[in-house]
Amino acid sequence: MSNDILYHIALTLIPNIGAVQSKLLIDYFGNAENIFKAKLKELSAVEGIGEIRANQIKKFNQFALAEETKKLAAKQQIQILYLTHQDYPKRLLHCYDAPTVLYYKGNANLNAEKIVSIIGTRTNTDYGKQITEDIIEELVQHQVLVVSGLAFGIDALAHKAAVKNNLPTVGVLAHGLDTIYPAQHKSLAKEMLQNGGLLTEFRTNTTPDKFNFPQRNRIVAGIADAIIVIETATKGGSMITAEIAYNYNRDVFAVPGKIYDNKSSGCLSLIQQNKAVLLAKPTQLIEEMQWVTHKKQPKKQRELFIDLTPNEQKIVDILKSIDTIGIDELYLKSELSSSNVAGAILNLELQNIIIALPGKLYKLRD
Repeated sequence: MSNDILYHIALTLIPNIGAVQSKLLIDYFGNAENIFKAKLKELSAVEGIGEIRANQIKKFNQFALAEETKKLAAKQQIQILYLTHQDYPKRLLHCYDAPTVLYYKGNANLNAEKIVSIIGTRTNTDYGKQITEDIIEELVQHQVLVVSGLAFGIDALAHKAAVKNNLPTVGVLAHGLDTIYPAQHKSLAKEMLQNGGLLTEFRTNTTPDKFNFPQRNRIVAGIADAIIVIETATKGGSMITAEIAYNYNRDVFAVPGKIYDNKSSGCLSLIQQNKAVLLAKPTQLIEEMQWVTHKKQPKKQRELFIDLTPNEQKIVDILKSIDTIGIDELYLKSELSSSNVAGAILNLELQNIIIALPGKLYKLRD
């Protein structure tokens, strides 16, 4: 495992090798270490890599920096999660540009059964504040993990309301975990570490440069089952996050507002373009996500598959008749939307009912 961490960190230090290329290489070679042991010709042959990137890998010589990063994280009690780590957020693995390495401080389960990201303007109105707090209160009884970006406005309101209601909440940062930006949220971040956490793909000593924020936003979008947009203009970070979430086949919800209010123009645009569902009341989210609470019965035999949603049961029934099946065939046989299939598969994986195989194949766990 020590070597796994080192080689994954090393991948993030290679010029022209981003998250997309790293994921391609790991899928191809099986693990990060094999990438550095591969021959130039083998590396060049990987689709999306080519000779220039292959040469960058072969001449990489900053393993000392990777080792220093690993040691510093251990000293600061930061957990390093990488693509093949058992605790890596599984929802992100379904994203083509999943971060190669994540640095995490906290105690929240990043693979919680229910996760919602709440985003919005930095300059919220009283209406936005009230809606945010009402939604959080509705999420309490369903024990949903709340994710946001620790920014001013809606982000901070979501985190504060979660802390107040003893609901786990995680802030995704656009810089290293050695600092908090904005600095005014240091005390809030400290509270979040008691029941939640802080997450980033940036190493210690990375400053909050503006080009880091769109990268941060894709984690906010990809780590959750659903994204709620509360007050935003038509341009800005919230719209970028919502667009990414839509492209990831996540469920996007937008809170409507006055048609002439600039702070609601982004939400209305998402609804108008059918990229978000109009969220009329907090309870609607629970209904749409099929998170209605019920008493769990004791597990008996695996084949009973207690407490499955209709979508999950449909996937299980298909896998009962076919030993191993690809994702495309699952779409066809289930007749469900891609987002519903992805959500059902993810939940079944988290419940250890199905296992994912190389090549986007799935089968029931024995």
